Amino acid sequence: MILDAARLALVNLFASETRSAFWKMLGLTLLILVGLWFALRETFAYYIWPWFAAFLPTMPEWTGWLTLIGAIAASIGLALGLALLIAPITALIAGMFLDDVAEVVEKRDYPNDAPGKELPFGQAIAGSIKFLGVVIVCNFGALLLLFIPGVNLIAFFMVNGYLLGREFFEFAAMRFRPPAEARAFRAKHASTVLLAGMLIAGFLAIPFVNLLTPLFAAGLMVHLHKAVSKRDPGFRI
Repeated sequence: MILDAARLALVNLFASETRSAFWKMLGLTLLILVGLWFALRETFAYYIWPWFAAFLPTMPEWTGWLTLIGAIAASIGLALGLALLIAPITALIAGMFLDDVAEVVEKRDYPNDAPGKELPFGQAIAGSIKFLGVVIVCNFGALLLLFIPGVNLIAFFMVNGYLLGREFFEFAAMRFRPPAEARAFRAKHASTVLLAGMLIAGFLAIPFVNLLTPLFAAGLMVHLHKAVSKRDPGFRI
């Protein structure tokens, strides 16, 4: 069930129907990242580099080497800073298009089913901000866990799997159920949602490919919610 949902989600990533949301999300993400690159570079040039350069006149024999080392360190630091911002920025932008992706998946793969309802604007914005917070916590936690041998990979997949699985499954469920019922339905099938969330975490761990994580995750959870609902058709609260 989970693997089939993942396969269908991957197919939907490159379907013509999702191309519009794909390019909108990718274009906005790249535009913001380019803007942030220049902002970080100018901040470094005006506030950090002068402090570093102030030490160079006192050591003229090392000036050339220190300048080179400083430039390399600055480039690496800016690249790392930008890399850490990719996931939160993608999450925030993707929140604007998750309903579009879900609607396309439902029409494409479940044409005979009743369509889901688009989330109200306020609820969608709140969900986007909530998801942004989840992604920031996930990435910060993953960064800290990298320094704990033997725990890092397991903890990364468990924590990210739980948080991402919960958020995306509830998003898919709330197109068909009230929020309280969507949360209860997710809790009832927590182990299935966790395993699917761990697939999303694996997708998130791949550089550059992780830009597409929200689109993949939304499609995966739409398919998973459909499959679980068919197995548990009588669930209501």
